[in-house]
Amino acid sequence: MQQILLANPRGFCAGVDRAIEIVERALELLGAPIYVRHEVVHNRFVVESLRQRGAIFVDELNDVPDGNTVIFSAHGVSQAVRQEASRRSLRVFDATCPLVTKVHLEVARRCRDGYDVILIGHRGHPEVEGTMGQCLRNDSTSHIHLVVTAEDVEKLQIGDPEKIAYVTQTTLSIDDTEQVIEALRKRFPHITGPKKKDICYATQNRQDAVKELASQCDLVLVVGSPNSSNSNRLREIAEKHGTPAYLIDGSEDIKQTWLAGIQQIGVTAGASAPEVLVESVINQLIVWGATKTQEHSGKREEVVFSLPRELATDHKH
Repeated sequence: MQQILLANPRGFCAGVDRAIEIVERALELLGAPIYVRHEVVHNRFVVESLRQRGAIFVDELNDVPDGNTVIFSAHGVSQAVRQEASRRSLRVFDATCPLVTKVHLEVARRCRDGYDVILIGHRGHPEVEGTMGQCLRNDSTSHIHLVVTAEDVEKLQIGDPEKIAYVTQTTLSIDDTEQVIEALRKRFPHITGPKKKDICYATQNRQDAVKELASQCDLVLVVGSPNSSNSNRLREIAEKHGTPAYLIDGSEDIKQTWLAGIQQIGVTAGASAPEVLVESVINQLIVWGATKTQEHSGKREEVVFSLPRELATDHKH
């Protein structure tokens, strides 16, 4: 008889809640179409449901016709994108997660003060691209450097090792990031970091919860899309703790063969995956004969981020 254990916390965080609500409110108040630069959050189900309501997801601002409204995704954008939006007089609502904005401000401040900034993150991720684009200096050399692994630290070419700072992508694995920070401190003893860790509270809480889940389960299912950084980290963490784990967009991705000989099935969800998908996974497992669902008590999250002022009103058409 298989038991289902639910991680807690799981699913939506405050930044994702806010980003989705910004798109929904903009559609409600201004009507379709509303353009969104990049997926507002990395979840296929969320993006599809917003698309059906009239959101148009674009890769770049030149895909947005003049005079329209554009929303920047929760992952944030570079200064160049902001400047282009204002040059083209696009109406902008910024759904950047406030915890990403905190990293952006830190990068901009360090660059203004003449520092080289090291960003620990995943190459090609929209959050990384946005953060890399916060360093505005008049000389042509780049003062922000991306490192992905501890090995990358050895290859860094830094002008002044006395003036160097690091920041991190908000959705990384805490354990992996610690190794890179250690390598940086070893090579650059004068390096300074953020006062508070950049990895966001929700990422940390979900990672702690999945570690606990993995220790009690024979298999972990992580509900989240393949392009979601924090969901991928949850799957990796479960596997590092010796438990087979799969990243699934929804119940249709579960293979019944995974469940052969399994007693305890752990279920969690990345920060951009809605609870309705978790429920459908549980229902599917119950159809296949799992019986009991037990929820971990976990850490309560009470963080709420406010909406942009123009969207926080209750006016409807």
